[in-house]
Amino acid sequence: MTSEFMFGLAELQRLLRLYADKQTARYGITRAQWAVLAKLERFEGMTQSDLAEQMDMQPITLTRLVDRLCDNDLIERRSDPADRRVNRLFLRKPGRALATKLAALRTEITRTALGNMSRAEASQFVAQLTTIKDNIRDALQDIESRTEDANYG
Repeated sequence: MTSEFMFGLAELQRLLRLYADKQTARYGITRAQWAVLAKLERFEGMTQSDLAEQMDMQPITLTRLVDRLCDNDLIERRSDPADRRVNRLFLRKPGRALATKLAALRTEITRTALGNMSRAEASQFVAQLTTIKDNIRDALQDIESRTEDANYG
């Protein structure tokens, strides 16, 4: 069961990413660009550095994504009024329209992935995934706490 769990989740993630890549291509963007648009839709005006951190992405990688999205008139950088060295990111009108279409795509992908599950089964599955995620997050925090304790002990 152990290997089935680990490999099963990894294969699920790989297939879901591949499917999402193929679907986002219909809109002329990548899954990574979609992730940037989705984050900005929720947290418009965030800094590039905050976005890179939230997306667990190297700043240079995010800069390339942002450059392409800016070139396609989907987002824009604005200088922070309090600190000119900081760029804040905002959706432009075409980016906002695309984000709306991509929200419908997210629903479509979810329906495809959950397929023949009943609503109750799908809800239970999502709840179980949340429990697994919380278990792993707690385990990571325990490791970090022990590491900090060892460094100060």
